[in-house]
Amino acid sequence: MTALRQITPLDHLLTEAQRALDTVFGNPPASRPFPAEATPDVQMAGPERRHAAGLMRINHVGEVCAQGLYFGQAAVAREPETRAHLLDAAQEETDHLAWCAQRLRELDSRPSLFNPIWYAGSYTIGTLAGLRGDGWNLGFVVETERQVEAHLDEHLDTLPPADLRSREVIKVMKIDEARHADHAEHAGARKLPAPIPSVMALASKVMKTIAYRL
Repeated sequence: MTALRQITPLDHLLTEAQRALDTVFGNPPASRPFPAEATPDVQMAGPERRHAAGLMRINHVGEVCAQGLYFGQAAVAREPETRAHLLDAAQEETDHLAWCAQRLRELDSRPSLFNPIWYAGSYTIGTLAGLRGDGWNLGFVVETERQVEAHLDEHLDTLPPADLRSREVIKVMKIDEARHADHAEHAGARKLPAPIPSVMALASKVMKTIAYRL
Protein backbone atom coordinates (compact mmCIF):
# COMPACT_ATOMS: atom_id res chain seq x y z
CA MET A 1 0.00 0.00 0.00
CA THR A 2 1.33 3.44 -0.92
CA ALA A 3 1.80 5.74 2.08
CA LEU A 4 -0.19 8.98 2.07
CA ARG A 5 1.94 11.98 1.20
CA GLN A 6 2.51 14.40 4.07
CA ILE A 7 1.33 17.98 3.54
CA THR A 8 4.33 20.29 3.75
CA PRO A 9 4.59 24.02 4.52
CA LEU A 10 5.30 24.56 0.82
CA ASP A 11 2.00 22.85 -0.02
CA HIS A 12 0.18 25.25 2.32
CA LEU A 13 1.97 28.22 0.78
CA LEU A 14 1.05 27.16 -2.74
CA THR A 15 -2.57 26.62 -1.70
CA GLU A 16 -2.81 30.09 -0.19
CA ALA A 17 -1.14 31.63 -3.24
CA GLN A 18 -3.62 29.88 -5.55
CA ARG A 19 -6.54 31.12 -3.44
CA ALA A 20 -5.22 34.67 -3.64
CA LEU A 21 -4.77 34.50 -7.42
CA ASP A 22 -8.25 33.01 -7.93
CA THR A 23 -9.85 35.69 -5.76
CA VAL A 24 -8.02 38.72 -7.14
CA PHE A 25 -7.36 37.85 -10.78
CA GLY A 26 -9.54 34.84 -11.50
CA ASN A 27 -13.27 34.47 -11.99
CA PRO A 28 -14.25 31.76 -9.49
CA PRO A 29 -17.67 30.28 -10.32
CA ALA A 30 -20.59 30.47 -7.94
CA SER A 31 -21.99 27.24 -6.53
CA ARG A 32 -25.50 28.70 -6.42
CA PRO A 33 -27.62 30.34 -9.13
CA PHE A 34 -27.42 34.09 -9.68
CA PRO A 35 -30.14 35.57 -7.39
CA ALA A 36 -31.39 38.02 -10.03
CA GLU A 37 -31.60 35.51 -12.89
CA ALA A 38 -35.36 36.03 -13.29
CA THR A 39 -35.30 39.78 -12.54
CA PRO A 40 -35.46 42.15 -15.55
CA ASP A 41 -32.49 44.46 -16.14
CA VAL A 42 -34.10 47.88 -16.53
CA GLN A 43 -32.22 50.58 -18.40
CA MET A 44 -31.02 53.39 -16.11
CA ALA A 45 -29.77 56.88 -16.77
CA GLY A 46 -25.98 57.36 -16.81
CA PRO A 47 -25.61 58.79 -13.27
CA GLU A 48 -27.86 56.08 -11.78
CA ARG A 49 -25.95 53.34 -13.61
CA ARG A 50 -22.60 54.70 -12.41
CA HIS A 51 -23.91 54.96 -8.84
CA ALA A 52 -25.17 51.36 -8.91
CA ALA A 53 -21.81 50.24 -10.31
CA GLY A 54 -19.96 52.10 -7.55
CA LEU A 55 -22.03 50.35 -4.89
CA MET A 56 -21.57 46.93 -6.48
CA ARG A 57 -17.81 47.57 -6.76
CA ILE A 58 -17.78 48.26 -3.01
CA ASN A 59 -19.61 44.97 -2.46
CA HIS A 60 -17.16 43.15 -4.73
CA VAL A 61 -14.25 44.59 -2.74
CA GLY A 62 -16.00 43.49 0.45
CA GLU A 63 -16.06 39.93 -0.86
CA VAL A 64 -12.39 40.10 -1.86
CA CYS A 65 -11.65 41.24 1.70
CA ALA A 66 -13.86 38.50 3.14
CA GLN A 67 -11.92 35.86 1.20
CA GLY A 68 -8.64 37.26 2.51
CA LEU A 69 -9.91 37.41 6.08
CA TYR A 70 -11.38 33.92 6.13
CA PHE A 71 -8.46 32.24 4.39
CA GLY A 72 -6.00 34.03 6.67
CA GLN A 73 -7.98 33.03 9.75
CA ALA A 74 -8.41 29.43 8.57
CA ALA A 75 -4.68 29.10 7.91
CA VAL A 76 -3.90 29.53 11.63
CA ALA A 77 -7.11 28.22 13.24
CA ARG A 78 -6.31 25.81 16.06
CA GLU A 79 -9.42 23.63 15.98
CA PRO A 80 -10.59 21.68 12.89
CA GLU A 81 -14.19 22.78 13.59
CA THR A 82 -13.20 26.45 13.48
CA ARG A 83 -11.23 25.95 10.28
CA ALA A 84 -14.17 24.14 8.67
CA HIS A 85 -16.54 26.95 9.72
CA LEU A 86 -14.28 29.57 8.16
CA LEU A 87 -13.80 27.67 4.90
CA ASP A 88 -17.55 27.00 4.60
CA ALA A 89 -18.20 30.72 5.02
CA ALA A 90 -15.49 31.49 2.47
CA GLN A 91 -17.28 29.28 -0.06
CA GLU A 92 -20.46 31.32 0.28
CA GLU A 93 -18.39 34.50 -0.02
CA THR A 94 -17.09 33.06 -3.31
CA ASP A 95 -20.69 32.99 -4.51
CA HIS A 96 -21.05 36.65 -3.52
CA LEU A 97 -17.80 37.49 -5.32
CA ALA A 98 -19.02 35.85 -8.53
CA TRP A 99 -22.45 37.50 -8.31
CA CYS A 100 -20.98 40.98 -7.75
CA ALA A 101 -18.56 40.48 -10.64
CA GLN A 102 -21.43 39.46 -12.92
CA ARG A 103 -23.49 42.48 -11.92
CA LEU A 104 -20.52 44.80 -12.53
CA ARG A 105 -20.19 43.40 -16.05
CA GLU A 106 -23.89 43.96 -16.63
CA LEU A 107 -23.44 47.57 -15.54
CA ASP A 108 -20.50 47.95 -17.96
CA SER A 109 -18.11 48.48 -15.08
CA ARG A 110 -15.13 46.71 -13.48
CA PRO A 111 -13.78 45.60 -10.08
CA SER A 112 -11.54 47.83 -7.96
CA LEU A 113 -8.03 48.46 -9.24
CA PHE A 114 -6.76 47.96 -5.69
CA ASN A 115 -8.06 44.43 -5.17
CA PRO A 116 -4.55 42.95 -4.68
CA ILE A 117 -3.96 45.44 -1.87
CA TRP A 118 -7.38 44.83 -0.30
CA TYR A 119 -6.77 41.06 -0.32
CA ALA A 120 -3.24 41.24 1.06
CA GLY A 121 -4.27 43.56 3.88
CA SER A 122 -7.29 41.45 4.79
CA TYR A 123 -5.29 38.22 4.76
CA THR A 124 -2.75 39.77 7.10
CA ILE A 125 -5.47 40.99 9.47
CA GLY A 126 -7.17 37.58 9.37
CA THR A 127 -3.93 35.80 10.21
CA LEU A 128 -3.21 38.13 13.13
CA ALA A 129 -6.76 37.69 14.44
CA GLY A 130 -6.48 33.92 14.16
CA LEU A 131 -3.22 33.83 16.08
CA ARG A 132 -5.04 35.23 19.13
CA GLY A 133 -7.03 32.00 19.41
CA ASP A 134 -10.23 30.57 17.98
CA GLY A 135 -12.56 32.54 20.28
CA TRP A 136 -11.09 35.84 19.06
CA ASN A 137 -10.97 34.42 15.53
CA LEU A 138 -14.72 33.81 15.59
CA GLY A 139 -15.32 37.13 17.33
CA PHE A 140 -13.67 38.85 14.40
CA VAL A 141 -16.05 37.00 12.06
CA VAL A 142 -19.07 38.23 14.02
CA GLU A 143 -17.98 41.87 14.04
CA THR A 144 -17.02 41.79 10.37
CA GLU A 145 -20.33 40.28 9.30
CA ARG A 146 -22.42 42.65 11.44
CA GLN A 147 -20.66 45.63 9.86
CA VAL A 148 -21.19 44.15 6.40
CA GLU A 149 -24.89 43.70 7.15
CA ALA A 150 -25.10 47.38 8.06
CA HIS A 151 -23.50 48.59 4.86
CA LEU A 152 -25.66 46.26 2.75
CA ASP A 153 -28.70 47.87 4.39
CA GLU A 154 -27.31 51.26 3.36
CA HIS A 155 -26.95 50.04 -0.22
CA LEU A 156 -30.52 48.77 -0.29
CA ASP A 157 -31.61 52.24 0.78
CA THR A 158 -29.48 54.15 -1.74
CA LEU A 159 -29.58 51.94 -4.86
CA PRO A 160 -31.49 53.48 -7.77
CA PRO A 161 -35.11 52.26 -7.53
CA ALA A 162 -34.88 50.77 -11.03
CA ASP A 163 -31.88 48.58 -10.18
CA LEU A 164 -33.83 45.52 -9.17
CA ARG A 165 -31.10 43.05 -10.16
CA SER A 166 -28.48 44.52 -7.82
CA ARG A 167 -31.11 44.63 -5.11
CA GLU A 168 -31.84 40.91 -5.42
CA VAL A 169 -28.14 40.07 -5.16
CA ILE A 170 -27.67 42.23 -2.07
CA LYS A 171 -30.71 40.72 -0.32
CA VAL A 172 -29.30 37.19 -0.57
CA MET A 173 -25.84 38.38 0.46
CA LYS A 174 -27.31 40.03 3.57
CA ILE A 175 -29.06 36.80 4.60
CA ASP A 176 -25.82 34.84 4.21
CA GLU A 177 -23.75 37.38 6.19
CA ALA A 178 -26.22 37.28 9.07
CA ARG A 179 -26.05 33.48 9.12
CA HIS A 180 -22.24 33.54 9.19
CA ALA A 181 -22.31 35.85 12.20
CA ASP A 182 -24.93 33.73 14.00
CA HIS A 183 -22.96 30.52 13.42
CA ALA A 184 -19.76 32.12 14.70
CA GLU A 185 -21.56 33.33 17.85
CA HIS A 186 -22.92 29.85 18.52
CA ALA A 187 -19.46 28.35 17.93
CA GLY A 188 -17.97 30.35 20.82
CA ALA A 189 -17.06 33.76 19.46
CA ARG A 190 -15.67 36.27 21.95
CA LYS A 191 -16.80 39.88 21.89
CA LEU A 192 -14.05 42.12 20.53
CA PRO A 193 -12.92 44.83 22.97
CA ALA A 194 -12.81 48.52 22.16
CA PRO A 195 -11.41 50.12 20.10
CA ILE A 196 -11.19 47.22 17.60
CA PRO A 197 -14.78 47.53 16.23
CA SER A 198 -14.34 51.28 15.77
CA VAL A 199 -11.02 50.80 13.98
CA MET A 200 -12.62 48.19 11.73
CA ALA A 201 -15.47 50.58 10.91
CA LEU A 202 -13.03 53.37 10.08
CA ALA A 203 -10.97 51.10 7.81
CA SER A 204 -14.19 49.99 6.10
CA LYS A 205 -15.21 53.59 5.50
CA VAL A 206 -11.86 54.35 3.84
CA MET A 207 -12.14 51.24 1.69
CA LYS A 208 -15.69 52.09 0.58
CA THR A 209 -14.74 55.67 -0.30
CA ILE A 210 -11.89 54.51 -2.54
CA ALA A 211 -13.64 51.47 -4.04
CA TYR A 212 -16.72 53.47 -5.06
CA ARG A 213 -14.63 55.14 -7.76
CA LEU A 214 -11.50 53.00 -8.13
